[in-house]
Amino acid sequence: MRCEVVTAARTAKDSDDADGADRADRTKGEHGSDGEHSADGDGRAGAGGDGRAEADGDGRAEAGGERAPGAPGAPEVAGGDAVAGAPLPRLLLRAALALYLDLHAHPELSGHEHRTAGLLAAWLTEHGCTVTRAVGGGHGLVGVLRNGPGPTVLLRTELDALPVTEATGLPYASTTPGVMHACGHDLHIAAAAGAVALLAADRDSWRGTVLVVGQPAEETLSGARSMLEDGRLYGRFGTPDAALAQHAAPLPAGTVAHAPGGAPLMAGSIAADVTLYGRGGHAATPHLTVDPVLMAAATVLGLQSVVARETAPAEQAVLTVGSVRAGERGNITPDTAELSLTARAFTDSALDRLLAAATRVVRAQAAASGAPREPELTVTARSPALLPGPALTAAVRRAHEASLGAGRVLDAAPATATEDFPHFGAGGVATAYWLLGTTGVRQWRAARAGGGPVPPNHAPGFAPDVRTALPAGVTAMAAAARQVLDPGPGGGGSVRRDTGPGGGGEAGS
Repeated sequence: MRCEVVTAARTAKDSDDADGADRADRTKGEHGSDGEHSADGDGRAGAGGDGRAEADGDGRAEAGGERAPGAPGAPEVAGGDAVAGAPLPRLLLRAALALYLDLHAHPELSGHEHRTAGLLAAWLTEHGCTVTRAVGGGHGLVGVLRNGPGPTVLLRTELDALPVTEATGLPYASTTPGVMHACGHDLHIAAAAGAVALLAADRDSWRGTVLVVGQPAEETLSGARSMLEDGRLYGRFGTPDAALAQHAAPLPAGTVAHAPGGAPLMAGSIAADVTLYGRGGHAATPHLTVDPVLMAAATVLGLQSVVARETAPAEQAVLTVGSVRAGERGNITPDTAELSLTARAFTDSALDRLLAAATRVVRAQAAASGAPREPELTVTARSPALLPGPALTAAVRRAHEASLGAGRVLDAAPATATEDFPHFGAGGVATAYWLLGTTGVRQWRAARAGGGPVPPNHAPGFAPDVRTALPAGVTAMAAAARQVLDPGPGGGGSVRRDTGPGGGGEAGS
């Protein structure tokens, strides 16, 4: 997810006061703490000082037992307490935690997710899925879990990490220089894997097909379309009745947040690369050159006027230049400069206007600088606004209130973060998408009290409170899937495709 800080419309007080499980003593020993805490009789969980992660018999995590594979010395992420619904099985929670720690320690960039895909494929195979690799030409994978006739539900998770140097200080921090799971995709994978394991172990409660999609290259907004078009995802595996996904966000851990019915959750975006052409030479003779560095600087400043002076104040829009590259030495004027930018808005027409204005500014600055040739602006990715289907969202929200507790289900304000998940709504597929809180209570309350801000997604310090967030993510995904699947002899629930506004297709188009 290309994102900034994601906020909720309701305050943290809703979740702080929801029930006794949200008291501060419940979260002592969260990541970054140095105390030794254990799980007590009312479901509060802690971490010991010996670096061993284990969950007790009803799904609550505590210190002790074996260390999670691939993450030696990771005591502060021992798991999480059971939420309002049925407690998570001990072995499942331990295995999902181990998967998370392994993924976090070994992140892979977009287009290079071979090891990550292998870990997810192995998990899905172990739990009865038929797995197909290399769907779409990259590292995309699809797992199919069939359980008799009934609806098909797609569970999407992303595989890729970001070019960020981790600064969390966690014992299971990234071992890959310059690469980090700074957007929570490792948490998404572990939660989806846990949900599949829950469903596979309880086949009497549902009927239908679970389609698990491990999507590469989400951060470049190219993976979903590649799987759908190049990989012929729906043609090969069947068009699902609904597609589900969740995303980590700096909200209180243990909560989820939904967009109010019919409202967008995330903006659409356009990503573009710009090349500006100058004439290189010696820094001591600027009059003999056309300086693309100065041209780039003027272009960056000029682009700021696109939102400030060409966008209506009531219309949410963002234009950011995130990369500027030019030259090698201070005494050499280079021949070219390169910019990378993103534009975000909630309608396709607004995105089109932002792109047209940005193109005009780029060309005008090049002309004003006397550039020897026209600049090049190439759109590298585009994704529509994320508008979850209202009927399915309402059903999933009810399921989350039942399984997590009503006080842990929040309203999400529209964010100018961007996802390529809307492409999975092609052809009338109903979609539901929610945010998964990752911030420990102590850190959240410290920020509310005037302390430092909570590190958001994409920040070097982004560190989910996995003890609480992972069990909530597993529960939320499994509960949502059951809303689509038919009930089995043991009960369940189902919904069909949304047919009203925003219920399918490429949301926001």
